Amino acid sequence: MAEDDGRRERPADQGRLARVRQWWQRAWGTPGHERDTLLLIGKSTLAATVAWVISYDLLQAQSPAFAPFSAVLIMQVTVYQSLLQSLRYVGAVVSGVAVQAALGFLVGPDLLTFVLVALVALVIGRWPALGSQGSQVVTAAFFAFSTYISAASGLDKVTQLGQIILLVLIGCGVGVIVNVAVVPPMRYRSAEHGIRTLAHELCDLVGDMHPALREGGFDEGRSKHWRSRAAQTEKLISQARSGLRTAEESLYYNPRRLLRRYQERHTSFEGYGAVLEALERASYQVASLTRSLDKWREGDESSARRDFIGRYADFLAAVGDITQVLGTLDEDRLHDQARELCGLADTAQERCRQVTGEAERAELPLADPALPYGVLVVESTRLMEEFQHTCDVLQRYVDRGEGEGEG
Repeated sequence: MAEDDGRRERPADQGRLARVRQWWQRAWGTPGHERDTLLLIGKSTLAATVAWVISYDLLQAQSPAFAPFSAVLIMQVTVYQSLLQSLRYVGAVVSGVAVQAALGFLVGPDLLTFVLVALVALVIGRWPALGSQGSQVVTAAFFAFSTYISAASGLDKVTQLGQIILLVLIGCGVGVIVNVAVVPPMRYRSAEHGIRTLAHELCDLVGDMHPALREGGFDEGRSKHWRSRAAQTEKLISQARSGLRTAEESLYYNPRRLLRRYQERHTSFEGYGAVLEALERASYQVASLTRSLDKWREGDESSARRDFIGRYADFLAAVGDITQVLGTLDEDRLHDQARELCGLADTAQERCRQVTGEAERAELPLADPALPYGVLVVESTRLMEEFQHTCDVLQRYVDRGEGEGEG
């Protein structure tokens, strides 16, 4: 029986081992989240070790853990964030220690002092300038209070409180230096990732819509599902914006941008920003389109309706081809992708004109609010304008990069 249990467990164990091997292969083989995670862990370990050696072996501090803790805390995903968070963290610690020092020497080491320290530190911690490090004000104040009451003399109290600030400065300095000197993080791919994710979601949604429209098989339940999925793209838009901000921040104060290959390729994210804005507007148009379909009331089963819906399905299929390419956006292949997108945009533009032409030819009731032919025609035109703009922006971005490269 034990042998049978062992045999049943082996496939699961093998699956876990396979996933671990794949994770390590991705980490060593290609740039991405796995490699970034390994680098962050390794750099944090190095920074903590160096900070510990300085605080414990060289300074022989009584609370040496402050230094490695600070070094790890400010090891951020970009050099800019490391600098920003280290300044905020130092400010929070200095504020907390200063509150304790002032109240401790004025009031004395008793319960009333602790209450006042906690109250003032919590108020200062809400200062917006400290950002996410605001909570460290009260943490530093409590540690400072513990150090203060355990010190033997007034001079010893001052020395120990000053040592806390010194250790935090050492930890932050070591953390920033390690982050800058050891493979400073470049997160330019995060801009691509956000756009890919948003475009991929639009591609999947449109890919579900056009076959159903062509076959005439969409009902109220399916149209509501499309509407719900379109509404969920708002979260993806926020994530894409965050990825773009991270990509832009990764260039600030980063020595790797001085390398020629980064000067040539990653000095600006204007193109990605414009593409994201166009995709954002396109997602709103798709959401409006799904709302129109959801409000459609059955009853018109004429051949004119079927022909119009068939044309509309062809248009959405062409839009799906565009979003499919945008879902695989890669700066290394951007030249070829931009050319492909321009061709796909021409096809989609022609399909859009066919939608309008079909509506005019069949003399459909475009002004009837119960039958959203007019809304669908308008939405197709607006949607096509956004995707055409997206393709044009990418082409200009590629052309400008080639021109700068030749110059």
